[in-house]
Amino acid sequence: QVQLVESGGGLVQPGGSLRLSCAASGSIFRNAGWGWYRQAPGKQRELVATISRSGNRMDADFVKGRFTISRDSAKNTVYLQMNKLTPEDTAIYYCNADMWDGRNYWGQGTQVTVSS
Repeated sequence: QVQLVESGGGLVQPGGSLRLSCAASGSIFRNAGWGWYRQAPGKQRELVATISRSGNRMDADFVKGRFTISRDSAKNTVYLQMNKLTPEDTAIYYCNADMWDGRNYWGQGTQVTVSS
């Protein structure tokens, strides 16, 4: 059973930072393009950022340089560093592994709440 284990969510004040982590098995980590998505209450799930197997990054327009997706091959972990958070960033954040052979996996989600 494939597991993507997310961590790092929580409550943060506006303007603050959080770093989300998504850990996977080595075989999954090495053979996937990775993405972070989010879903706010009453809204559809939306793409936040992706990093391909070759390391190419793409951010959603609303990120505006505030978030950075990265990966650590030694730890089989993908990160989303989020800075300058606003209440509009409140959502459940999910990591996604898009495998080269078409398989696709999701993490369980981690809640991010931005509030004073």
